[in-house]
Amino acid sequence: MRKRLVLLVILGAIAAGATWAVAHFTAIRRNYRQQAAVDLSNASNSASYTWAEAVEKVKAQRADAGGPVETPPELRHYSDRRWFLATQLAEVARHNVPTCQDFVDLAAMIERGELVSLPAVTDTYVLYGVGAKADESAFSRYQEEHSIQLLGATELADAYRRLDEQRAKVESRIASLKVQTVRRAGSRGRSASGKLEQELNAIAKEKADLDQFYGKPEKREKLLHEYESLRALAKNFGGRAFNLDEPSDREAMKVNMLSSLRPVALKILEQVASAYRRQFDRPLPVSSLVRPEQYQRKLSRSNRNAVRIDTPPHSTGLAFDIDYRYMSAAEQTFLMAELARLKNEGRIEVIRESNANYHVFAFINGNRPSDGLIAASLDEAQAPVEAHHAVSKPTKVKSRSTKARKRTVRSRPRKHRR
Repeated sequence: MRKRLVLLVILGAIAAGATWAVAHFTAIRRNYRQQAAVDLSNASNSASYTWAEAVEKVKAQRADAGGPVETPPELRHYSDRRWFLATQLAEVARHNVPTCQDFVDLAAMIERGELVSLPAVTDTYVLYGVGAKADESAFSRYQEEHSIQLLGATELADAYRRLDEQRAKVESRIASLKVQTVRRAGSRGRSASGKLEQELNAIAKEKADLDQFYGKPEKREKLLHEYESLRALAKNFGGRAFNLDEPSDREAMKVNMLSSLRPVALKILEQVASAYRRQFDRPLPVSSLVRPEQYQRKLSRSNRNAVRIDTPPHSTGLAFDIDYRYMSAAEQTFLMAELARLKNEGRIEVIRESNANYHVFAFINGNRPSDGLIAASLDEAQAPVEAHHAVSKPTKVKSRSTKARKRTVRSRPRKHRR
C-alpha cells in the first residue's frame, strides 16, 4: 500500500512537471512571435525602451490594482444586441470597405497602401498578443470556407506527383493485403484493409481539392500569379526578406502582416495611446489589429468573442483591441472615459468585452452611420453570441432617432461577439 502511494505521488509530480513544461514552452513560442514583430520595427521608431521592457511596464504590479470599475453607458450593450455589430457592418457597406479573406488578400492591401504596418513598440503603445495564433503552415487561399495551399508551378507539379506516388503505394499494399486475407482470413486483416482504404480516400480528396482550384486554366493562372506576387513581397517586406520555404519565416511574416491597420484607425489608436501614456507613463497594450477571415475562423475556436460572419470587423483593418487585463481601476476608468468621448463625437464604435479587451472600430469620415443604415444591417449581424460583462443599472444610450433613444442597456449580463 505504501509503495502504491509513493508511486502515485511520483506520477503526480511527473504530470505536474509535464503540464508546467507545456505551459512554459507555449509562453516561449508566444514571446517568439511577439519578438518576431520587433524585428520589423522601422528605423524611425522612437521608442525609448525595447519591446520586452514595454511588456514589463504593461504587466507591472499596480499599487491601486483593486477597486470597482464602473463601465460607462457608451461601452455597454444596446438593448438590441445586434446593434453594436450592425453599426460596424453599416460603415463597411456605406463606404464599400474592402476586406481580406486570407493572408494573400492582406498582402495585396498592404502593397496598395490601404494598410499601414505598425512597429511592435513605440513610446505610447506596444503590440502584445498580435498574431498569437499565427503558425508555420504554408500560405493558402481561403474561398467558400475552404483553404487551398498556394503553390508555384514547380510546387504544383511536385504535389500531383507526390499524390500519384502515394496512391500507387497504398493501392499496392491493399492488393497485397487482399491476397494475404484470402489465404489467412481474420479480423486483423480486415482492420488493416479498412485503414488503407481511409488513407486512399484522403489522398483522393486532396487531389480533388487541387483539381477544384488548379484544374481550370484561368483559376490555375490566377493562383500561380498570386503565389509569385506573395513571394515577391516576401523578398522585401518592411525592409526584411522572408523565405516562404522556411516554416519559421512564414510564421514571422504572418505576425508582421497582422501588425497592420488602416490610417484612420491608427490615428485613433495613437490618440488614445498618447493620452494613456501621459496620464500613467505606460505604453498602451494593443492585442489585435487586422485579422483576415481565414485567421478569424481559426481564432474563433479559442476566442469566443471572435465573430463568425461574412464581414467580421477586424477583416476591414478598421478595428483594434486594447488589453485591459493588467490595468488598475483608475487606468480602466480613465481609458473608458477617453473612448466614451470619442464615441460621443461619432468617431468610433466601442464596447468593453468580458475577455479583458476594449474593441474599438473607427469610422472612416469621423461620423457614425445613420440609424437607417444600421437597421438595414441588423439581419446580417445575427451571429452566435457569447457572455459579456454585467452592468449595474439600465442606462439610456444617446442616439439620433426616437427609435434609438428608446434603447436601454439591460441590467443583466448579455452575450455578444464582434
